[in-house]
Amino acid sequence: MKESETELMLKGYGLTTAEVFYHMPDYTHVLNTFVWQEYDLAPDHPRLFKFIEFWQDEIEGPLHSIRFTHRKMISPGEWRNVVGEFRYH
Repeated sequence: MKESETELMLKGYGLTTAEVFYHMPDYTHVLNTFVWQEYDLAPDHPRLFKFIEFWQDEIEGPLHSIRFTHRKMISPGEWRNVVGEFRYH
């Protein structure tokens, strides 16, 4: 039986979100992204590292980089009215 999110949070788990950048198998010069989310324990992140090992063993797209964040307690999202966006490269 799978534990509920609340039970996991009471045991110290937090929501870990990882953005995985990887090379496409047939077009190695092209990067693609994949987003992964799971409840995990900081600072060791055993589930995240298990996923990374799975990716390296089973997925053909070689990893480029991984960016992740961990939030101990889940709270309502913040809302912000954005009128415009300016990007400078």
